[in-house]
Amino acid sequence: VQLQASGGGLVQAGGSLRLSCAASGRIISVYLWGWYRQAPGKQRELVASINNGSITNYADFVKSRFTISRDNVENTVYLQMDIVKPEDAAVYYCSATDGFGRTHWGQGTLVTVSS
Repeated sequence: VQLQASGGGLVQAGGSLRLSCAASGRIISVYLWGWYRQAPGKQRELVASINNGSITNYADFVKSRFTISRDNVENTVYLQMDIVKPEDAAVYYCSATDGFGRTHWGQGTLVTVSS
């Protein structure tokens, strides 16, 4: 499975940004898609996930602000980021976990927040 994340950039605090993760390869084996983030000096943390049943899970710090979704036709996973805060600044990574227990990662896309 190959993942290509995009959509990062500079956003003002309170603004919105949409990240995209285009998937290719053995997608049929994937049952869980996710977005993680890593800020400088911090560990990578889960932001949101969505499974093949479209059940979503969010970290408390993004609930009611971020939305994860999938487009099965385009094989793309999105992260809609609204009411962005300065502490949301990080490199965002998309992930795909397959039925063999492997987690595949995209290359990361940088989100910078101006206050």
